[in-house]
Amino acid sequence: MREKFQPALRNFEGGAFGKGRGLEHHLLFYRWHHNQSLMTSPRFQTIHSGSKIKRRVSVRIMPPFPLWVFLILPCGTFGLENGLLRTPPMGWVPWERFRCNTNCAHDPDNCISEGLIKAMADRLVEDGWKELGYEYVNLDDCWAAKKRDPQGKLQPDPERFPSGIKSLADYVHSKGLKFGIYSDLGNATCAGYPGTTLETIETDAQTFASWGVDMLKLDGCFSDSATKAVGYPKMSAALNKTGRPIAFSCSWPAYEGGLPPKVNYTLLGKICNLWRNYIDIEDSWDSLFRIIEWYGNNQDTLQPAAGPGRWNDPDMLILGDFGLSLEQSKVQVAIWAILAAPFFMSCNLRNISDEAKGLLQNPQLLNISQDPRGIQGSRIYKSPHFEVWRRPLVLGQFALAVMNTGTDGAPRPYVTALALLGISGCGSGYKIHDVLEKRFLGTFGSGKLLNHEVAPTGVALLFVEPLC
Repeated sequence: MREKFQPALRNFEGGAFGKGRGLEHHLLFYRWHHNQSLMTSPRFQTIHSGSKIKRRVSVRIMPPFPLWVFLILPCGTFGLENGLLRTPPMGWVPWERFRCNTNCAHDPDNCISEGLIKAMADRLVEDGWKELGYEYVNLDDCWAAKKRDPQGKLQPDPERFPSGIKSLADYVHSKGLKFGIYSDLGNATCAGYPGTTLETIETDAQTFASWGVDMLKLDGCFSDSATKAVGYPKMSAALNKTGRPIAFSCSWPAYEGGLPPKVNYTLLGKICNLWRNYIDIEDSWDSLFRIIEWYGNNQDTLQPAAGPGRWNDPDMLILGDFGLSLEQSKVQVAIWAILAAPFFMSCNLRNISDEAKGLLQNPQLLNISQDPRGIQGSRIYKSPHFEVWRRPLVLGQFALAVMNTGTDGAPRPYVTALALLGISGCGSGYKIHDVLEKRFLGTFGSGKLLNHEVAPTGVALLFVEPLC
């Protein structure tokens, strides 16, 4: 999904949370088994009496998918069954930083070409990215020639990819990395290059497999809803049929508003490894924040859909480019880790700042991102100044992201206790680490107050480890 398509925004959640104070306090009544609320002391109830707390019940609504779609698919080939992406994929894509720059005569270092892809593959290996799990090097739009070859197959632009895609994939593989490619379900890609039609799906799948492709992103410009309903399952089956393990990234839900009844996440989990479901990210805080809010506002639908081998994709990582401050860059990596989102960087790895590199290579952050349980986290609290996001991890651990959504220019202290965030039960207490600042904050009982100062449009990412 590129500039051609911008789905309508939905209103953010409302609700009165009381007027702001010098210190931000809150009380979250968390639903336990048999609808029992978390008990808190009268002291906490008094402190938080000005807040309006909402109890949330997750409801997963999955409308039946049209029968005719199932009838046209070959028996026994529906669904991925590829065993791939048991944790969210990590790697690099060119789009946000390099867009559709095809002017290699005047800008050879930054145009979409085999030289750029090789340079980024080199950087992934030589600068320590690969060993941390960043393993995919993916092409986006604008790699293809303007016409298919005489046999009706997609082909790369001969001037920008003179060695061919197979040779480029071989180079990436020689580095111990994986290679991804882009196409579009339609007569043309979003940038106007040859697309994949219903008639060419099997040919294109076989072509990608013969080139050694490890991931396919299939966009959805220039096709209607009926074509998408046939084409995405058909491509999933065609990829399976090649015999090559090719992860499948679908843009289908983004073109249908991202939500039921038009989007069937049960079906998506059977045919796609990951999927875009909202607007394209742009290099700005406003864009990033809109995506975060959409995920929070619609998490009751989105969270159950995600898990090992099937991931919601809020779009690429834009830190390391030009539009985010350091604090805002921290927000993106923290929330993406909480969401179990793919970690696809889109920056120039040849001159990425030390600060951005330090965030993206933070080992504890990546451990949260790649937690093997694969549970997508959720927003558990929202006020005019703060949001709290929580993700359950292995071994009874948790990740917490405390985000200051204010823009008033001054850091704001946030006071809470683990019990108020639904974390309790370990009588020996919990170790808490500030992940992005790389600081150990101490050992806390579930009722001990935790006071943390967070910068405007910034975040504190906390790792909570039980001692029992």
